[in-house]
Amino acid sequence: MLLFTPGPTPVPQNVRNAMADETMHHRTPEFEAIFEKTRKHLFNLFKTDEVVMIASSGTGAMEAAVINLCKNTLLSVNSGKFGERFGKIATAHGLKNVEIKNEWNTPVSIDAVINAVKANANIDAIAVQISESAGGLRHPVEELAKAVKEINPNIMIIADGITAVGVEPIDVTNIDCLIAGSQKALMLPPGLAILGLSNAAIETMGSGVGYYLNLASEIKKQKQNTTAYTAATTLIIGLLEVLETIEAKGGVEKLYVDTVTRANAVKSALQALGLHIYPQESAKSMTTIDDANAAEIRTLLKTDFEVNVAGGQDHLKGKIFRINQMGLISNYEMAWVVNAVELCLAKLGRRVYDGTANRIFNEITFGMDK
Repeated sequence: MLLFTPGPTPVPQNVRNAMADETMHHRTPEFEAIFEKTRKHLFNLFKTDEVVMIASSGTGAMEAAVINLCKNTLLSVNSGKFGERFGKIATAHGLKNVEIKNEWNTPVSIDAVINAVKANANIDAIAVQISESAGGLRHPVEELAKAVKEINPNIMIIADGITAVGVEPIDVTNIDCLIAGSQKALMLPPGLAILGLSNAAIETMGSGVGYYLNLASEIKKQKQNTTAYTAATTLIIGLLEVLETIEAKGGVEKLYVDTVTRANAVKSALQALGLHIYPQESAKSMTTIDDANAAEIRTLLKTDFEVNVAGGQDHLKGKIFRINQMGLISNYEMAWVVNAVELCLAKLGRRVYDGTANRIFNEITFGMDK
């Protein structure tokens, strides 16, 4: 079965092998050396002033960011389940939450953010997804962050990059906290979250908030190549293998080029079949299709063609399907996925199979369309 959900993504065999070695104690010089190497790679990936690894899902990192960087009022951008989650985290901790809510295919308006900031002087942090994976949407986060900082440079910008880090270059000039999760473009099992932090964020958090999710205490320890609490040793070993593999295959810049090429090829191939792209601005991490036969297509992909893609949640359940484009994906596997979608449409009597999707995917992927 080919796993093409936008998280968890497939774990490469060499990474599985690395994680299958002997269990290592986290308070040893051997693990500290691995931790140090991993941090160096993460600085290259995130381009932030500091990086912190915590043993949690991405939601743990979202909570850590909110409680450490927001002191009064959070402005949360809700265009999906994960944007909604930021607001729930704030209210769960007794913080005020101002929400900008849109349909899941609609990117946030920068003017709406500016107006909200000007209308509420208590807003001291903004939380937004770079890629909102509930619908495959890309928000204009870098532009939003720049506009906000011009109004008030002290407002903390928290960017959920869980389906964006390792997918495309992210300008962190005006971003104070960039979040990633292990099970997305980093091609690991779930359970490890990473936060890239600005110096301004470190100054804002001071001695930190909370106990386990206190980022200040983690930074202090991680600068010493250890962790405040038990490290996710196996996942960090796997992360080092992932990051070294990316470097061996041409580096993160090549990964970005390959991912955007793949995204364009998949999107074009599916549009050529007459399918409709759901979000107004698509993230590079996935292609999301809204279709009356979305549930049937997803079922056929799994039962007849051994391809597992994701569906929708809440009001989009049964109405969309989402295909992953993150990570070190083999071209032949991705070509089979778009080919399988075309075969599903033929089975449903929607169109006669003629190999259009595979042809367009290969033309774009291998530069034959020029």
